[in-house]
Amino acid sequence: MIEFFNRLRDESGQTMAEYAVVLGVITIAVVVTLGLLSTAIQSTLNNVIASL
Repeated sequence: MIEFFNRLRDESGQTMAEYAVVLGVITIAVVVTLGLLSTAIQSTLNNVIASL
């Protein structure tokens, strides 16, 4: 029984899960931001191409 509780207290695997959650949130934020700014990015690139 004591060994079971010692395994529950082991927090070594939690850091990897936390990094995965943070990476997922950052990825979603980047995708949403690029989606919202896609028309502005496209028009800016078109202006650059036109000026060349």
